[in-house]
Amino acid sequence: MTKALVIGGGIGGATAAMALRKAGIDSVVYEAYPTDAENIGAFLTVMNNGMTALRAIDAHQPVIDNSFAATGAEYISATGKWVNERKYPENNGTINLPRTLKRGVLNRVMHTELRARGIPVQHSKRLEHAETQADGTVVARFADGTSACGDLLIGADGLHSVTRKIIDPDAIQPRYVGLTILLGYTDKATPKSPPGLFQMYYGKRAFFGYIVDDNAETWWFARIPGPEIPRHALRDTPTEQWRRTAASFFTDDDIPAVEIIEKPGTIFPVNTYDLPSVRHWHNASMVLLGDSAHAVSPSAGQGASLTVEDSVVLAKCLRDLPDLPTALSTYETLRRNRVEQVIRTAMKADPAAVRLRVFHRLLHDLKISREETRGRHPHSWIYDYSLDWDSPIPT
Repeated sequence: MTKALVIGGGIGGATAAMALRKAGIDSVVYEAYPTDAENIGAFLTVMNNGMTALRAIDAHQPVIDNSFAATGAEYISATGKWVNERKYPENNGTINLPRTLKRGVLNRVMHTELRARGIPVQHSKRLEHAETQADGTVVARFADGTSACGDLLIGADGLHSVTRKIIDPDAIQPRYVGLTILLGYTDKATPKSPPGLFQMYYGKRAFFGYIVDDNAETWWFARIPGPEIPRHALRDTPTEQWRRTAASFFTDDDIPAVEIIEKPGTIFPVNTYDLPSVRHWHNASMVLLGDSAHAVSPSAGQGASLTVEDSVVLAKCLRDLPDLPTALSTYETLRRNRVEQVIRTAMKADPAAVRLRVFHRLLHDLKISREETRGRHPHSWIYDYSLDWDSPIPT
């Protein structure tokens, strides 16, 4: 295989192209947005396993240079009572802490790195259709009337993936998980927590969290239960209305949520979805990765990290295995069980899902606290996932 068409220029498409280049495979990234999407989205955390995967393709340092370390999280009840504290693990005894950054910054960093590595990116390329020719070549056709040919098409085109629908016209649709998440920034709050330590609050009606960056700006989120909000309403509702909505869920709680939410700043509203089990990850010449194949509830904090893992594993399979069908089926085998287990874990752990299982969540966290005291971390299987670029994929 000599050339891949990568659909989508987010973290999945960018890291897939970098991993392919390291494996000796050329690619072109086709991005629907007309720019690098530097102003898209709010913020995210690349967890330990995501940083390990970035290190495997030598892409970790630009992320480190444009982010701040997330060292752990404190969990607090609606009455202000401390419930638990979790230190984020350091993989294999080395400093590899999660990194928190704005999504637009991550897009910029990734695209800068693509250009530095000589990987071409074409903008305003929205995929409409793709088909496999008799000789095995895949042809992608874009909304602007252009087309492109390659040996493999990689669908890194996100939750509402066109590639997924092409591979399987009857593929499941993203499942709304019962939450709208409001994410905000303010430099007017005066939080008491140190930079890098998430403060997580189990409110009576919703879940709230915040973290302070190295410049004393407060980054916050509120998980609000309720029906799915139409896209036009997400886009058109005034910021101050979102602010009032978010604050109203925490007025009965003895936590700093209302104080932080009411400070001037930017707010991003998003519905949340998952894809619990996509039936077909690939066909003869197309394959899915990241949210296209397995969107996970944000409770896991694993969306970006699992996507980078996918990119590295896929590139290694293409590098080491004798033919494309074997590489694609092996990639799916290596990835499917892990990501679907993370999705199930996220749904069980979601503290602000439709039924607001707050009491059960508090019991769960108390159990976690006891387990950590005994040296057991309940999510170590997620964070400690190891990826070594030099180790071969078993044949």
